[in-house]
Amino acid sequence: MLLPASVPVPQAVLDIIGTLTKSGHEAWCVGGALRDALLDQPQSDFDVATSATPDQVRRLFSRTVAVGEKYGTIGVLDRERVLHEVTTFRQDVTTDGRRAVVAFGVSLEEDLARRDFTINALAYQPITHEWRDPFSGADDLARGTLRAVGRPEARFREDYLRILRAVRFAARYALTIDPHTWTAAVESAAGLAELSAERVRDEWFKGLRTAGTVSVLAELWRDVGAAHIWLPELRSERLPEPALSALPRDPVLLSVALTTDPVAVLRRLKASNAEIGRAAAMMAAPAGPASSGVSDVRRWLSVSGGAADDLLQQHELARGTAAPWARVVNEIRERGEAVTRGQLAVTGRDLLALGLSGPAVGETLDRLLERVMEDPALNQRERLLEIVALKG
Repeated sequence: MLLPASVPVPQAVLDIIGTLTKSGHEAWCVGGALRDALLDQPQSDFDVATSATPDQVRRLFSRTVAVGEKYGTIGVLDRERVLHEVTTFRQDVTTDGRRAVVAFGVSLEEDLARRDFTINALAYQPITHEWRDPFSGADDLARGTLRAVGRPEARFREDYLRILRAVRFAARYALTIDPHTWTAAVESAAGLAELSAERVRDEWFKGLRTAGTVSVLAELWRDVGAAHIWLPELRSERLPEPALSALPRDPVLLSVALTTDPVAVLRRLKASNAEIGRAAAMMAAPAGPASSGVSDVRRWLSVSGGAADDLLQQHELARGTAAPWARVVNEIRERGEAVTRGQLAVTGRDLLALGLSGPAVGETLDRLLERVMEDPALNQRERLLEIVALKG
């Protein structure tokens, strides 16, 4: 691949690199932003790699944050208080498959040699417009190949999360994983059990958000051996891709669609209580109303509660088309028809004022809601109080 003469780099990053170079340090843009620039895709944050030590970086910039100092990373805040990561050239001294001890004082080429894949081992100097691509990552991109830097067995032993990163990049960019790299990934997959649930969850969620084809991502998780360890509930059925492209990439929703027990999956991956709660609500509620008739749809909205919108999207994910009752849901909402106690024109206080108490209050509200879902015109304070009085 012919490397471009220049890459548009944000002014704040140029300023950081300018400050470093004027002080006698090397400074380069590195990582995913360059990969995405070569693919004509929107660029993420530009990371900076430098020969300056963390102490030197802190002295050069007035506003810094130690985001990963023992690994050489200092966050530099620009005028808008946006954080940019500046990392000292480093090499791994020891690793245990999850974390590394690093040493500074190495060259750019040595720093690039410790990276995971050739497509991520690129460097660009935005002042001189020089490129460094010692492992032919640009050519691999042109060929549509994902290849580990150096010996893939060593790269995966350094950090087993790289197996999941390989799968994510392959699914996102429609890359073919180099045979040697793939074999090493499969043979190293048992090491995935040593990773923290949080790191695995983050990779799973990132993969779901970015995959060009979600079903390919799921297949790669199965084929590489990651699903056996972390997602044994992963389904084998493919989701309709047209529906996927039309809906937001919601990791919780996709986890429900792709697994037989999403609550167990999200608990294992230590997702948030809110994310686990969403999945539990979807699994507990009926998938849809008894019919597309307006009364049945009102009742379905009532029992599904906050899960209704998730269930509508779930239907579209599974079937490839909008739910037949989606239009009725919109109409009910546009008319403001009551499907919960809180939408009734009377409250528990009104019923207490009539002399009701204890469980009778809730039971009466439920009975009124049932009447209103049959006939929304009844949802007027006077009418409902009259119904209660007549009942009494």
